[in-house]
Amino acid sequence: MSLSKPILGLILGGSLGLADGLSGFLEPSLAPVMTSVITFSMLKGLIAGVLIGMFSQRVRSMPWGLLAGLLIASLLSFAVILRAGMALFWDILLPGMLLGLIVGFVTQKFGRKAQSTLPAR
Repeated sequence: MSLSKPILGLILGGSLGLADGLSGFLEPSLAPVMTSVITFSMLKGLIAGVLIGMFSQRVRSMPWGLLAGLLIASLLSFAVILRAGMALFWDILLPGMLLGLIVGFVTQKFGRKAQSTLPAR
């Protein structure tokens, strides 16, 4: 069973975002805000995954897919940084960039190409 690139990006981005959020349990100072950490990490992963998958569906190039993944996830991470505070800059940005690279690679390599829904004549 092969998945379309946006759906694959959604599943992988959401899973990696959830794992990123759950890693916050390793930092005791985040205990009071863990619900927000998990929610925003997973939301960031879901949105990044879909956007990267949509880009990968249009542009079938591994270097461009990796660059787009890196940029999209970095921008979304920066939006979270603006809400969370600059003290957590690298703690948020680096996992976000890694998520973008992984999702960009996987959607380019394993995602199913879009099929035309128009009937053939």
